[in-house]
Amino acid sequence: MTFAAFMSGGLGRGLRVVAGLVLIVLGIRMHTAIGTIVAIVGIVPLAAGAFNWCLAAPLFGGPISGSDIHNRKA
Repeated sequence: MTFAAFMSGGLGRGLRVVAGLVLIVLGIRMHTAIGTIVAIVGIVPLAAGAFNWCLAAPLFGGPISGSDIHNRKA
């Protein structure tokens, strides 16, 4: 659950937002159908970081909501 706690913290959220933005920019710059798919996929980590969701947490038996992860940890 340590990974989920890190990813729902400030640095983890920031990394997800940056990764999402990078994927979106790279996808747009490709000017191909694959680029469009990459840009659309980039929305997932961007939204997860912005809304404080940890989509990997259920794989470790935790909740999706970042605030629930921190409340469970305390």
